[in-house]
Amino acid sequence: MNALVTGAAKGLAAAVAVSLARGGGFERIVLTYRNASPQSILDEIASNGVAAGAHRVDFLGDAAGLRVTLAQIVVGDGPFDVLVHGVGPMVVGRFAEMTMDAYREMFDGNVRSALLAVQAVLPSMRQRQFGRIVLFGANGSSVTRPAVGLSLHLAAKSALVAFARTLALEEAPHGVTVNVVEPGDIREKSLSQVEARARTAKNPVGRPGTGEDVAAAVRFLVDPDRDFVTGAVLSVTGGLLGAYERT
Repeated sequence: MNALVTGAAKGLAAAVAVSLARGGGFERIVLTYRNASPQSILDEIASNGVAAGAHRVDFLGDAAGLRVTLAQIVVGDGPFDVLVHGVGPMVVGRFAEMTMDAYREMFDGNVRSALLAVQAVLPSMRQRQFGRIVLFGANGSSVTRPAVGLSLHLAAKSALVAFARTLALEEAPHGVTVNVVEPGDIREKSLSQVEARARTAKNPVGRPGTGEDVAAAVRFLVDPDRDFVTGAVLSVTGGLLGAYERT
């Protein structure tokens, strides 16, 4: 299989890309990045015997230009069996402090970016009657759970979940599954699970979440045998369900 993982120079999406390479079943994993160099991630993917590539894509840019860029990536490195859309900026602050620029960053960065990425990969998935699409929500976005300081971010993520669930219905007859992973409050994304188990955190499990935890959920959802799991929202939160505050 071939996978496109967006926003994967660092953070959770980088952990997913490396995990897919380690887990086997992939011939090529292609990343997009905005600013940070993805070279270390590419090297780690390649060390697992998987072809790796990367393209600089600013998902906050002009929509027409983004369509051209993404189409070129699909033609050059695709077709893609798997899309993991890791792009999703966060603006933290009380609504009274927010600007229209913040609004555009949240909705263009989280919702429009996903629409464009899906539009790019979906035609070939439909043609081959197979595809796995995973989008990233936020803790509680599927039930519009509030969090002080994240009004625009959570509004965008909730819209993204609605899009994913509807897309799942529309594309199920074409062998394409669409699911959402909702990461919890994962701040040190490069921690290993072993390191995390030696620490404490304010969630029911009692330890911090890691990129490895999120990657394991993504691996489950993109497995070819998961054809009966679509329109699902998988929370990876350590059981953290209540409202929380980011200031």
